[in-house]
Amino acid sequence: MAFVTRFAPSPTGLLHRGHAFSALTAFTAAREAGGRFLLRIEDTDFTRCRPAYEEAILDDLKWLDLDWEQPVRRQSEHRPDYDAALDQLRELGVLYRCFRTRKELLALAGMAPHADDPADAQAFAGGPLSPDEEAEKLAAGQPFAWRLSLAAARDRLGGFEHLTWVEETAGPGQKTATPERLGDMVLGRKDIGAGYVIASVVDDALQGVTYVIRGEDLIETTSIQRVLQALLDLPTPVYRHHPLLLGPDGKRYAKRDGSVTLAALREAGVTAQELREELGFRCVFPLP
Repeated sequence: MAFVTRFAPSPTGLLHRGHAFSALTAFTAAREAGGRFLLRIEDTDFTRCRPAYEEAILDDLKWLDLDWEQPVRRQSEHRPDYDAALDQLRELGVLYRCFRTRKELLALAGMAPHADDPADAQAFAGGPLSPDEEAEKLAAGQPFAWRLSLAAARDRLGGFEHLTWVEETAGPGQKTATPERLGDMVLGRKDIGAGYVIASVVDDALQGVTYVIRGEDLIETTSIQRVLQALLDLPTPVYRHHPLLLGPDGKRYAKRDGSVTLAALREAGVTAQELREELGFRCVFPLP
């Protein structure tokens, strides 16, 4: 099997050490396997993504001495691909409209209204409304999200226990999908269309990605993506989920925490070689 992997950042902020570690991990794996390394810009959420951040991402990766195949795939330029996948899922009867507000989701999950991310509330969608309730909310123009109905997906696929993938880290071996841990995940919104989870699955298939190398914080998402691959009849890559890089406080680096950016390190005089060595990568060579 050909070795094709990717680094797929979202231009919603500046890259930090954690991003550098992930990019170097994927790039080094491709180099050592004599494979291909792709860069993909995951900018489906136009409400948060900014061109300036994308430009900064490219500058940071070039500074790290990474190179990648051209052209770079930008998800904002391929929305019809993801909308077609959403249409296919709707035709299969495995999506439903969820009209709950962010505040309602946070309350259901026991989270404070000012919490950064309602992701933990995704399992509390409550299922589809009755046809009359849904018609009433649509007539009122209320916004909604498209959620994957795990119950409908389970019926369609005859269960989840046969949905497996090869996991090379985070406990090597064959893993079985357990999507129930995340519940009925949001796959799209009325305002921005398809979101990251489904766009990533579609792109990996279209780009021929055979190895998905990313942080272990996304290992739970793999189960949902495995369900989508089965529903959409798409291939399943091999997955490697590497440990997250932790800061001096023991917490993982995150954009929202104001982690020291690569741009700030550059301005402070840190060289790319110094950062690579700090992260455990002694040298980087261009791909053949």
